[in-house]
Amino acid sequence: MTHHLDFIVPGDPEQRTGGYLYDAHIVAELRRLGWTVDVHGLPGRFPEADASAREALAHTLSALPAGRRVVIDGLALGGLPEVAIRHAHRLALVALVHHPLADERGLSTVRRRCLLASERAALTAAWRVITTSAHSARRLADFGLDGGRVRVVEPGVTPSPLAAADGEPPRLLCVGTLTPRKGQDVLVRALDRLQGLRWHCDCIGSLTRDADFAATVAGLIGAAGLEHRIRLHGECDDAQLHAAYAGADLFVLPSHYEGYGMVVTEAIAAGLPVLTTNGGALAETLPAGAGLAVPPDDVDALAEALRTLIHDRSRRLALRDGARKARAALRDWAHAGAQFAAALGARGQSAMTRAAPR
Repeated sequence: MTHHLDFIVPGDPEQRTGGYLYDAHIVAELRRLGWTVDVHGLPGRFPEADASAREALAHTLSALPAGRRVVIDGLALGGLPEVAIRHAHRLALVALVHHPLADERGLSTVRRRCLLASERAALTAAWRVITTSAHSARRLADFGLDGGRVRVVEPGVTPSPLAAADGEPPRLLCVGTLTPRKGQDVLVRALDRLQGLRWHCDCIGSLTRDADFAATVAGLIGAAGLEHRIRLHGECDDAQLHAAYAGADLFVLPSHYEGYGMVVTEAIAAGLPVLTTNGGALAETLPAGAGLAVPPDDVDALAEALRTLIHDRSRRLALRDGARKARAALRDWAHAGAQFAAALGARGQSAMTRAAPR
């Protein structure tokens, strides 16, 4: 029996952020398992949907035959509850939630409340909710979801060669789109305090998704006179990214919040010691003995941890050895794909009927 799935994402499906890469890996694994998967990229603005986004989702769902299983990335679903509810009786809608929309950094109180209400309403239309971490699943309990409707499918990891991670001075690597939630501004402020130590830092991630914040980070680097020590490389392809992991000595992710933190797992796959925060799911993503975690948005704590790991080579190498041990326990994308297929499961008209709002 051939399984058919429609997978809906906002914008270009080829984008290279953690959420889009998760989606792409899952789609590839489902196809490898024999599923027929059609990916639909929606034009328009998300999650605060504009008319173009609303029309695109409505048109895409209307064109699908009754009974079809449809995964909608939460970024596209959360802002359009009325469209999802309209189709909940005829389609088996599956919400893929990387993290709640209202947990994004830098939102006003009014905007956060609007996103909470909108996503809560949208999730009532889903017969199944898949999320990428146990932390996010617990967070969704605040939305009044029946736990029986929620499945956790954590990201897999692509095998990676071991980095030597023994360079002096150490090369720091930070991977993540430059947005307020990722906290690169906190990292620059922390490194500004460590100009007396020898180090170099490479930051990889889009400079255009939030151009204003990227400009702020670049401005902080310039004001500190660190242009030759902190480099903003922008978005990189797979080969460049793998080379960056292979050439790094310490991985740093200063995020305020993560729904999982795939780049931490990628760093562990390369055997890199990790310095991150305990924001959101990061407290659970980082394996014990493979790195250090500090409170988010704490320049003092981040600077002190960086000082320790830059100055104390033996401590850094001990955490590198811990990362190499943790590497053996990482799951690949084939495992994640099989879990996702199981989460989609078999369902009948009764499942859709139960999901549809009264």
